Amino acid sequence: MNPFNYPLYSRKDHTVRLEDHFLTRRSWLNQLGSGFGALALTAMMQPELRAQSAAGDPLAPKQPMFPDRAKAKRVLHIYLAGAMPHLDNWDFKPELKKKDGMEVGNRKLLGPQFEFKKFGKSGLELSEVWPNLGRHADDIAVVKSMYTDAPAHEVAQILMNTGDFDRERPSVGSWVLYGLGSENQNLPGFIALQPGGMPDTKNFGSAFLPGSLQGTFVNSQNTKIEDIIKNIKSSFTSAADQRKQLDLLYRLNEVHKQKRQAEAQLEARIRSFELAYRMQTDAKQAFDIADEKPETVARYGQGPQGRQMLIARRLLERGVRFVQVWQGGWDLHGNIPTANRRNAEQLDPAIGALMDDLKERGLFKDTLIYLSSEFGRSPTQDNPNGRSHNEKAMSAWLAGGGIKGGMGYGSTDELGGSAVVNPAHVKDLHATILNQLGFDHEKLIYPSGGRDMRLTEPSRKKPDGGQVIKGILA
Repeated sequence: MNPFNYPLYSRKDHTVRLEDHFLTRRSWLNQLGSGFGALALTAMMQPELRAQSAAGDPLAPKQPMFPDRAKAKRVLHIYLAGAMPHLDNWDFKPELKKKDGMEVGNRKLLGPQFEFKKFGKSGLELSEVWPNLGRHADDIAVVKSMYTDAPAHEVAQILMNTGDFDRERPSVGSWVLYGLGSENQNLPGFIALQPGGMPDTKNFGSAFLPGSLQGTFVNSQNTKIEDIIKNIKSSFTSAADQRKQLDLLYRLNEVHKQKRQAEAQLEARIRSFELAYRMQTDAKQAFDIADEKPETVARYGQGPQGRQMLIARRLLERGVRFVQVWQGGWDLHGNIPTANRRNAEQLDPAIGALMDDLKERGLFKDTLIYLSSEFGRSPTQDNPNGRSHNEKAMSAWLAGGGIKGGMGYGSTDELGGSAVVNPAHVKDLHATILNQLGFDHEKLIYPSGGRDMRLTEPSRKKPDGGQVIKGILA
């Protein structure tokens, strides 16, 4: 059953016959595609065509399954690539500190590399390197009993972002867009930000969901709008010529659809051109932080993380449904005291400032924020002052969007090596995210390959497919 009544697509050859139109659809799109924003002009100039194009649009805003239960309208995912050491940031273990340096097998125990402090009225314990986040401690729930399936970076990363690692699956952001659509039709509904290189696209792909639901990657290191979004301006032809070309393209598309079944990838590409035109105005406003006050930029921090977190806030307040910000550099097999502190100093002011701004704008209560990594790290030392991979224990925290703040949930064993009290799998985290958006994670489905698929598919380590972490809900 498809609860949202989206069409299913089968792959067909989509070449328009030469005797019909003298041009192939593929060559036609290639000729016009060089002006990234041009192909959508028809949608702006002809209301009747825009209305037809919008019919069945996966990005059209929708109500959740249970509007009265929905606590969040948008999501921010802060992803720390490389496996952040939970024992030095979120999960203080006095016993591990006491036994620092003790031999365990052929390894030595490594105590916490930072002091932990109690923050807020709740006294929530966080590492000393997160003072700005600590200002919001009473809004944060730290899930200390997370675990995952594998201690290998690539597969665990994809599991965290898609719910599976041995089969290509839609990302969490794509599922959120599938269920809710986008509040802003002039910007992508799902944007992934990272300074520098692009992560594996499987982490924000749409797989069998409509292609328009995939994430849009943006290199937040760039400062000019022309570099952030390539070819956003169209200058190769006049508006009148664009109108003629697009009218003909629309008619070709209609003839093709009548004679053959539509192809999902082509449909997604055509929609991307329509979005590109609309983005020519809104994208500059969203990504260009030049109009922010100097004191605002200073609060977020001058580095790449401050910049991208400020952009994330601007996207969220403009109706982008799912924003993901990436920070690399967390594969800390050694030198945690220096590297962990450096990473936190880049990110902590930005998180604190973003939460301040969301509260000031009245957006915090219905924005679900969660921070995660792919797995945790060991209580034992790897290289000097470093830890090895550990899939049996890690931490994540959530805030806003109906989350009960000022609390730690679950626990690991006395040394922090395994989740033992209220263990929470990655799929439980995903189920909780969908729940806060107003969905039953078992009923948000999409038919593919002859069966109904969902984000929280059952697996060997999680045969129930995931359960909502009710203990952290307000």
